[in-house]
Amino acid sequence: MTLLERVERTIRRHAMLAGGESVLVAVSGGADSVALLHVLATLAPAWGLRLHALHVDHGLRADSARDAEFVRRLGERLGIPVDVATVTVERRGSLEAAARAARYAALAACADRVGAARIALGHTADDQAETALMRVLQGAGLRGLAGIPPVRDRIIRPLIECRRADLIAELRQAGLEWVEDPSNQDPKFLRNRIRHELLPWLTESVSPEIADGLVRVAAAARATVGALDRIAASELERLAEIGDRAVILPLKALRALPRDVAAEVLRQAAARLGSGTPLRAWAHRGLRRILATPPPRKRFRIGVVTLEVSGPRLRLALGTLPPLTQRGVPVPGRLPLPEIGLVLETALHDAEAYAIPDDPGRVVFDADLLPGELVVRPRRQGDRFTPFGSAERKLKTFLIDAKVPRWERGRVPMIEAAGEIVWVGGLRRGAAAPVTARTRRVLELALVSAGGAARRPVES
Repeated sequence: MTLLERVERTIRRHAMLAGGESVLVAVSGGADSVALLHVLATLAPAWGLRLHALHVDHGLRADSARDAEFVRRLGERLGIPVDVATVTVERRGSLEAAARAARYAALAACADRVGAARIALGHTADDQAETALMRVLQGAGLRGLAGIPPVRDRIIRPLIECRRADLIAELRQAGLEWVEDPSNQDPKFLRNRIRHELLPWLTESVSPEIADGLVRVAAAARATVGALDRIAASELERLAEIGDRAVILPLKALRALPRDVAAEVLRQAAARLGSGTPLRAWAHRGLRRILATPPPRKRFRIGVVTLEVSGPRLRLALGTLPPLTQRGVPVPGRLPLPEIGLVLETALHDAEAYAIPDDPGRVVFDADLLPGELVVRPRRQGDRFTPFGSAERKLKTFLIDAKVPRWERGRVPMIEAAGEIVWVGGLRRGAAAPVTARTRRVLELALVSAGGAARRPVES
């Protein structure tokens, strides 16, 4: 099988291209990226590809502009337009990580600008073997051992199943040159020590097939991780209540899942909310806290996501829900409560022509027995409540027994008259001012949605 045939097999196997796409090719000027541009240029007519190249100048070497000029000349020779992006690399922390982040940002921006559906990178099977070995040395888990993905979002790696020696042979046969980046020889980088010292030693001392074996390990780990991801995605769809800013999961069902699946469910739930935090350790640490007996009483944060357990449910959210604020209630009238997405409506009726509704979202009082003006407010520490037909009790206990999740308790509207809670909005009427045969005027209170339908503020 020729090199071109192997690349086409890789493209088809991983569904990298369907044909007819615009592809941005990352070209550093090194052998791998030059081979990538050459191979894709050769395949372009048959696949209907429109190619555009980008060279990213990190400005880390005094002579880095020479590489950009080399890539421009290569583009002219192959008939492919070339852009050069000069980036600033933060020199704090890992230089490799900072350069990679700057490079990927430049590639994404250029792809958007030229309308490229795919971004092609020149990683090879040798890079995959080096990555797998490096992850072993770093003590990575299964996801780390999966190495470099052939496809991630719009990034594709058509050379990921090709050996570097075969690429160099192809370049020599085509009469194409490349440039060497001296940083690729610098032993202060772990990857370079693996590439130039450890892997050659293992190849000579252990097996000439060691690189191929590492590639197979990465492929097996990636297949397992892919299956785990699919199972977790299915469980998330089955179990979760997914909103714009929160995901709620049943704790018992989460406990019943295999631990790795449960951790991945958490990671995917966080990703749904916009968290870019990688799995590696956080989901497993968070899972240990959530599954502890008893579970944590207070919410805690992992990255930008807040986790909180209340009774049988777990909530992952971006931040906390806005609390209800206190305000006076017009009678009659409508009072929007935008913090909870409801409107409190009040109306006065003649008792003779009024039928009491059987609806927890609507309650009625003897208007002449209610003392003072009505106020809506959130709960307060130490609140007590006397439900209609029952004895006084702590409001906190009442809300727990009503299965109101901890994260919603500060948002349940308390309707108060002269310091007494007369209605725990949407849940239970208080004992004050009952409607009797002697009632002349009825005050009706209702919590309605924006569409006007009466509803409970909390769905437990």
